[in-house]
Amino acid sequence: MADNSKIEWTDATWNPVRGCVKLSPGCKHCYAETFAERFRGVPGHPYEQGFDLKLIPGKLAEPLRWKASKRVFVNSMSDLFLDEVPEDYIETVARVMALAEWHTFQVLTKRAERMQRLLSTRLAFAARLPNVWWGVSVEDRKYGLPRVKHLQAAPARVRFLSIEPLLEDLGPVDFTGIDGVIVGGESGAKARPLDPEWVRSVREQCDAAGVAFFFKQWGGKRKAAAGRVLDGRTYDALPRSTVAPFPEDARRLRLLEDAEALAAPWLTPPGVLSAAASA
Repeated sequence: MADNSKIEWTDATWNPVRGCVKLSPGCKHCYAETFAERFRGVPGHPYEQGFDLKLIPGKLAEPLRWKASKRVFVNSMSDLFLDEVPEDYIETVARVMALAEWHTFQVLTKRAERMQRLLSTRLAFAARLPNVWWGVSVEDRKYGLPRVKHLQAAPARVRFLSIEPLLEDLGPVDFTGIDGVIVGGESGAKARPLDPEWVRSVREQCDAAGVAFFFKQWGGKRKAAAGRVLDGRTYDALPRSTVAPFPEDARRLRLLEDAEALAAPWLTPPGVLSAAASA
């Protein structure tokens, strides 16, 4: 968890799940995997098991401990809708987001079919929360664009796309029901190239559809040097957030107790916060 994230479109990250499984070309140079695997085998480190999937119930109540409203990227180091993550646990994460109604939660997945199914069933209570954005990753036409259709079919109140890393020209995109689009290139030593025309095409389609457009980065080997200026300006539009006022401390602490009660069944042994769960 980081309550001061360097990711341009969020304020904080919250990781009640760690680790993931590669699914499509966008995963090839996964930054989260690269980071986590550096610490595999380091005794006591949060990523001692590298990028292996792990539930972190000790983090479930974390957003209710923060003392300011934030935009929160949920599971920057995983994917909440991985098949291996139990539905009961996913529901617990969603119920915490419902409690912390003064934060904006940004949920991003490549498992769009599972998200659509759960938002239509046991997560229906969370689908329409005004403080939760539900989003999918889009990197290309073959794997990415079908996820958009699943997102559009989900009964979500706020929908967004993370088109990063953008690996090819997407061609015409149906942005019906999409509230915001974030576009970016891949970064790192093995970064694949980003053609400015691919970005311009998405920007122009967003403009025509009235969709908020955010350009995150050009990426490349020297991300900071490449910057995020597109055609002479930066693009910072995001969906509007509808959140409750930050609560008085007494109410926040009561809600924190509720969140801790939700987390308790997942702790081992029951009710005791283990070192692994809190790392």
